[in-house]
Amino acid sequence: MTMKPTDNHVHSRWSWDTAASSSMRLACARAVEIGLPGLAFTEHVDFTHWSQQDSAELARPSGTAVVPPARIAARPRVAPLDVEGYLADLARCREEFPDLRILSGIETGEPHLFPASVAAVLAAGDFERVLGSLHGIVYDDTLTGISNALFARMDAHEVMRRYFADLVVLVDGSSVFTVLAHCDYPRRYWPTARAGVYAEADFEEEYRSVFGALASSGRALEINTRSPLASVDLLRWWWREGGDAVSFGSDAHEPFRVGEHFDRAVAVAESAGFRPGRDRFDFWRR
Repeated sequence: MTMKPTDNHVHSRWSWDTAASSSMRLACARAVEIGLPGLAFTEHVDFTHWSQQDSAELARPSGTAVVPPARIAARPRVAPLDVEGYLADLARCREEFPDLRILSGIETGEPHLFPASVAAVLAAGDFERVLGSLHGIVYDDTLTGISNALFARMDAHEVMRRYFADLVVLVDGSSVFTVLAHCDYPRRYWPTARAGVYAEADFEEEYRSVFGALASSGRALEINTRSPLASVDLLRWWWREGGDAVSFGSDAHEPFRVGEHFDRAVAVAESAGFRPGRDRFDFWRR
């Protein structure tokens, strides 16, 4: 029987969008219950305003258009990650669950736009698993969060194409992360009733542009099981663009969702030719 992979994308109460009842301890207990070898608490690191240091980074000529610092869309006020409290909680779980590999981590939102702010968080602790993610696109000269409302204002195919284009900019513009999370995040909000069934093939060129950039940097692609599950064809595009590693992530914001749909995700990965890595905590590889 194929061994279960580590869940490399889990949120707990230390993430700003996660309930206080979503404790690390309950997530660890769930991982043990379903037979996972380990999990990574990759808490959200998001920003709703620009620091002067971020602005200075953005002002450097790069040949790539970025969002003016004054034009970031309003999002819920994001509490900064309490690194000290997070690490203390994680240490207690490591003591209580000695047979479970518990990794520290963060999920960096738009790290290419907030390089100094992300660097400050990374300097505050030892983070073993760092995810990079994009939760918004530039719309009307403003960084705007992906939502049903955005799909109501824009053509659905244009949302996806703009997202993929910005994702290439993220991959090329930040080296702080080792795993690209939910590579087609807007797909969660795809308006099927208005735009028809989502078809990966409609965006093959865009997917492969992202995969080529990511593969050339030697990083891993996440199979996110909270999003509509990636197909075997999509993972084969990843491999054909040079990608050789995949990471499994439930993106759980509630303990009972740790490792959710991993059986299906493993079947997809195996069908695409990926197998467990050097040990049971490693990425899966071809």
